[in-house]
Amino acid sequence: MRNTGHPPGSWYADTAAPFAPLPPLAGAARADVCVVGAGYTGLGAALELAQRGARVLVLEAAEVGSGASGRNGGQVHTGQRRDQAWLEKAVGRDDALALWRLAGQARSHLMALIADHAIACDWRPGMIHARHRPGGADEDARHIDFMATRYGDDQLALIGKAELAAELGTEVYFGGMIDRSGGHLHPLNLALGLAQAAIGAGAVIHERSAARAGRREGGKILVETGGGRVVCDQLILTGDGYLDDLAGPAANARVMPINNFILATEPLGARAETILRSDAAVADTRFVVNYYRKSPDGRLLFGGGENYSPGFPRDLAGFVRRHMLKVYPQLADVKITHAWGGTLGITTHRVPYVRTLAPGVTIAAGYSGQGVMLAPYFGKLLADATLGETAGVELLARLPVPPFPGGRWLRWPLTVAGLSWYALRDRL
Repeated sequence: MRNTGHPPGSWYADTAAPFAPLPPLAGAARADVCVVGAGYTGLGAALELAQRGARVLVLEAAEVGSGASGRNGGQVHTGQRRDQAWLEKAVGRDDALALWRLAGQARSHLMALIADHAIACDWRPGMIHARHRPGGADEDARHIDFMATRYGDDQLALIGKAELAAELGTEVYFGGMIDRSGGHLHPLNLALGLAQAAIGAGAVIHERSAARAGRREGGKILVETGGGRVVCDQLILTGDGYLDDLAGPAANARVMPINNFILATEPLGARAETILRSDAAVADTRFVVNYYRKSPDGRLLFGGGENYSPGFPRDLAGFVRRHMLKVYPQLADVKITHAWGGTLGITTHRVPYVRTLAPGVTIAAGYSGQGVMLAPYFGKLLADATLGETAGVELLARLPVPPFPGGRWLRWPLTVAGLSWYALRDRL
C-alpha cells in the first residue's frame, strides 16, 4: 500500500511533537550520499553522515516518519528477530555471537540517541512475552538458561500463569517471560526527534519527494523525483515495506509488504491500574502476534490482526477490537478513539535484508517487526559503509534471505496462502 502520509485515525499522529513540513525537492541538487526514506533507517544514516561531515540529502515520498516507523506498536525487543539458537544454526556460532553483540550495540545506540538529542518519546522499560497455549514453561526455562550461560544475558525471567494474570489483568495466557532490557516508546516522536537531530547536524530532508528512478551517469548516481533530481556519489535505500520496485528485482523478491493494525482506547481511568500493572509492553506467542501496552494517559494501545492485500479493512477499529476483546473482554464497553494501519516488510526467514546491491548502493529492509530497536543502528551501519567501514553491513549480509517462492508472479499468492495457514493455526 502506497504511503501518502500519516494515517488518519493515528493516535501517534494526534499526539506527535510539533514538526514543520519540509519542502519537496525542486530542481537539481548535489550530495555525497542520497538516502531514500525518512524512517528510522534513513534518519539514522543521515544523522551519522551529517555528524561526520558528509553532504547528505534525504528523499521522503510522503512525510517524515509516516511509514512503518511512525505507525508501529512502539515495542523495543532485544536481540535479532530470530533467536540465538536459530542464528547459530543459520550462520554459525561466531557470527551468531557477533549478531548478538551488534543487537546490544543497537539498543545502546537507541538509548544514546534518545538521551543525547533529548527526544521526548515516552521510553518505558519492560517487555513481556506471553504464551497463548498451555505448556512451554520448560522450553522457556531452557531458553533463559541458554541465553544466560552462552550469551551472558541476565535480563530474562520466567513468569508463571498466576503471576502473569495478576500483572496483565487477564487470564487468557499460560505464563511467559519478561525481558527487563526491552520496553516501549512513542514511535513517531522517536522518528521526528531523529529528523530534528539530523537537520541540526546539517542533513537536508525533502518531503513529498518520491524517488522514481536511479541510474549511473558519468561515474555518479542520478536519482530522479517528480520535481527534481539528485546527483550523488552513493545511494542508501530504506523504506522497508514501501520500497516497491525501486530497489530492483533482487530486493523485491526478498522483501514483501504486509499490513498490520492498531487501536487506541479512551483513557481507562481506574481500570488502567488493573491492566499491565508494571507498565511493561506485551507480545504474545501467536503467529499473528497480539501486542499491546499502555499510553502515558492510561489508554490501551492494542495491535492485532494483519492482512496481505494492498488495502486495509474497511472497519479498522472493529477489526482490531475483536482481537482485543479476546484478551480483555472486560473492555467491551470502552470507547475506541483511534484506529490505524501500517505496512512493514517481511522476509522468508524474518531476518533483515541488508546488502550492497551495486557499487555505491546499499539497502536495509525487511525488519519483520524488529525495526524500532535495530533500524536506527542499521542506518548508522549503512552510513559507516559509505565511508569505507563495511564490517557491520558485511556481517548482516551473511544472514540468509532467500527469495519468496514462486517468482515475480506467484510469490504473492503462494506466500499469502502460507501465512494464512499459520494465522489459521492461531485460532485452532
